[in-house]
Amino acid sequence: MTTFKKIKTPRIRLADEAYAQILEAIANGEIDPNRKIVQEKLAAELDISRTPVREALLRLEQEGILEIAGRGGFYIRKVSHEEVRFIYETRAAIEGYSARLLSEAANTRTFQQIDAIISFEEGRDLETAAELYDANRKIHRAFVERTQNRYLLDMFDQMWNRGFSLHMFSLIPSADLQLSLGEHHALCDVLRNGTPAESEAAMRAHIHTGLDLQLACMKDAPSAS
Repeated sequence: MTTFKKIKTPRIRLADEAYAQILEAIANGEIDPNRKIVQEKLAAELDISRTPVREALLRLEQEGILEIAGRGGFYIRKVSHEEVRFIYETRAAIEGYSARLLSEAANTRTFQQIDAIISFEEGRDLETAAELYDANRKIHRAFVERTQNRYLLDMFDQMWNRGFSLHMFSLIPSADLQLSLGEHHALCDVLRNGTPAESEAAMRAHIHTGLDLQLACMKDAPSAS
């Protein structure tokens, strides 16, 4: 019989830590889109070996955030309008249907829980794109999670738990993100008081407003050469 040792302290893989730091730097605009990202230089800045940095960069490339520039270099990849539309349309389908299910269930306790999550997230001191993204993700996840449909939740997580989604989200100015964040209580009220059809339409409209804002901001975003 195999005897396993107890894991007392969870360890964060260096590649995962490098991935998180590089992704956040990209999202917060700390890396110029026209700057070539070189793994040797990043490894020196992070004070780790090149292997985990290379793994992190390749993961970002696989997620569509970076593109290989040759000789161990990468550039931030320009996001296409088509990609953005596909992502938002998929979100509208998943989250719109979730809104319909919640409205049909009409569970008062559920809406109280969602309102509490919205109030908590909106009350946080949110400054960076990563923080605003995380708050929005948690609020929208609260709606889907409370349908108790794990397949919808799995699809939601596949859309939101991607570095590319944060990268795309970070193109929107913080002031506009703050305004969008403040719309969720009103959205919850529609689900609480409206019909299932009205609830689905309200969620879809909220997401499509985000799509319009995203596309408008992309016109002015700097692109990699």
